[in-house]
Amino acid sequence: MAAESGAAGLMEAVSAGQFQDLLQQPGKSLVVVHFWAPWAPQCVQMNDVMAELAKEHPQITFVKLEAEAVPEVSEKYEITSVPTFLFFKNCQKIDRLDGAHAPELTKKVQRHASSTAVPPGSNGSAKEDLNTRLKKLISAARCMLFMKGTPQEPRCGFSRQIVEILNKHHIVYSSFDIFSDEEVRQGLKTYSSWPTYPQLYVAGELIGGLDIVKELEASGELDTICPKAHKLEDRLKDLINKAPVMLFMKGNKQLAKCGFSKQIIEILSNTGVDYETFDILEDEEVRQGLKKYSNWPTYPQLYVKGELVGGLDIVKVRKEIRGLYNYGKLRTCWSRPG
Repeated sequence: MAAESGAAGLMEAVSAGQFQDLLQQPGKSLVVVHFWAPWAPQCVQMNDVMAELAKEHPQITFVKLEAEAVPEVSEKYEITSVPTFLFFKNCQKIDRLDGAHAPELTKKVQRHASSTAVPPGSNGSAKEDLNTRLKKLISAARCMLFMKGTPQEPRCGFSRQIVEILNKHHIVYSSFDIFSDEEVRQGLKTYSSWPTYPQLYVAGELIGGLDIVKELEASGELDTICPKAHKLEDRLKDLINKAPVMLFMKGNKQLAKCGFSKQIIEILSNTGVDYETFDILEDEEVRQGLKKYSNWPTYPQLYVKGELVGGLDIVKVRKEIRGLYNYGKLRTCWSRPG
C-alpha cells in the first residue's frame, strides 16, 4: 500500500501498483492525484495545498505521484507538464487541471466532493470547520465572486449582470459556483449576513450584491476598489517584444520541462545568439492566450523582433535551409509561417 506523506493526509504513490491500489480504496470514491516533480518549486507549494485540502476533506483520497519516477502512469494519462492534477471517481478519470492554480484546484475539489458523504461530527465542530473553509474561499483571490454558475455560463440574470459589469471594467476576479456546493451556498449567507447571490468580496471583505456593485459603478468607485487587469492582448505584445528574440517554452534556459523545449534551447544556444525565455507553465493566462493571439496551438513558440517564427519543427527546417548557425545569429528576415 502507498505510504502517507510527511504532509498529513497526503498519500504518496511510488509505483503503478500502489497508484492502482489507491484508486480502488474502499469507501473513498473520489481520488485527487498530483503529478509532480521535486525540482519544480510550484509543485512543492501545491503539495502543501493538497495537504490542507486533505485536512478539510477526510472523505477524499489525496495522492502525490512523481511523474518522472512512474513513467508508465504518466504516459497513460498523457502528463506532459507538472504540476498536473487528475480527478478519479470509481477508478474512472472525471476531470483534469494543468498548472499551479490553488483557487481552481480548491473549487474543483469542492465541486466533485459535493456528492461524497461527509463523516458525521458534532454540530459545533462542523460549524467551526465550515467557517474556516468559507474564510479561505473568500480570501482565495483578491477579488472573489460567489455566483450561480460560472463567468462563462451564468445561471441567473443577477449573476450574468454582475459578470458583465466586472468584465466591462477589466476587473481581475475569481469565482465560485454556489450551485456546486450546498454547504457553502447556505453557510455563506449566515457567515456574511447577506441572504442572496451573487456576492462580491475584495481583500476578504464583503462588498455586496448586484445593486451595490451597480451603485459603485455609477459613482466611479468600482474601478478604485477592485483590481484592474492589464489587457491580455497588450500584455502579450509587451512580452513578445521584451527582447529581439523571445522563446515561450515549458521551463527556462537552465531547465527545460519538456523534450521539445529542450531541443529548441539546444539549437538556439549553439547559435550564440542572445535570447530571452518565458515559462508558460508559470502563467496559465499567457499559456492559453498566446495560442489564440498567434494562432499557434503548441509550445515552444519562437519570436524574432515581435514576429512569430514558429515551433521546433519550423526552427529545425529553417536552421537547415537558412543556415541558422551562420555568423552565430538568427536571421531576422524570417517571416511568420503559412
